[in-house]
Amino acid sequence: MKQILTAIIFVAMINAGAKAQKPITTWNKNQVIAHRGAWKKNGFPENSIASLKEAVKIKCFGSEFDVHMTKDSVLVVNHDPNFQGMSIPNSTYAELLTKKHANGESIPTAEAYLREGMKQKTTKLIFEIKPQKLGKERDLYLAERCLQLVHKLKAERWVEFISFGYDICQYIVEKAPAMKVHYLTGDVEPAKIKADRITGIDYPMAAFRKNEWFAPAKQLGVVLNVWTVNKVEDMNFFLDNKVDFITTNEPELLFETIAARKK
Repeated sequence: MKQILTAIIFVAMINAGAKAQKPITTWNKNQVIAHRGAWKKNGFPENSIASLKEAVKIKCFGSEFDVHMTKDSVLVVNHDPNFQGMSIPNSTYAELLTKKHANGESIPTAEAYLREGMKQKTTKLIFEIKPQKLGKERDLYLAERCLQLVHKLKAERWVEFISFGYDICQYIVEKAPAMKVHYLTGDVEPAKIKADRITGIDYPMAAFRKNEWFAPAKQLGVVLNVWTVNKVEDMNFFLDNKVDFITTNEPELLFETIAARKK
């Protein structure tokens, strides 16, 4: 009897340990992705740490940010390939630090941005890998560096990748098949996206209005996201079509629009 009790206690301890180790999903359950962070309403710089914190504060599902690579291979967060008049791919990170955002922030490294984003477990980090227009080899090197950074920080649960580069999307899918990857350009039909094991289409409004892609994508299990939706009538159109996510410069307005539809 004593041996049986010991065995029961041992199994219970193993089960308890397994439950304790199981990750708890706490991501906000809404369709709102803040484009370059939640920056517009409060005048924060786009792609700044401040705009990320605001997206978390207002409970967006995701906060999108754009990643480039400097001349000395430092990953930095900025929308355009230029920061305060300086070419990112032709500047060192030290050179970029001579300039500041309007709120006094320096251009953040992707590592600093991810570390800040990983302090919470409610807002996803929508990691855009920007094609560098310096050839396919450079783009795939950038993709590898971005993937290495995510692995280094153990940020896989927080991050979903997006890119205008189809080669970049395919590279991430091949190297990290468990990661979620979405294609941005708007020129590939859902069937090919599914065949290439890409998670979703994150397309501009015009691509969805031009093509009958809502139903095929849903039938195939391809995630639907649309950008950049800033007007109420457009928000309602895509909500009517039951897209999974909406990327917007006006996350507060999108929250208000979603709430009004529920009344």
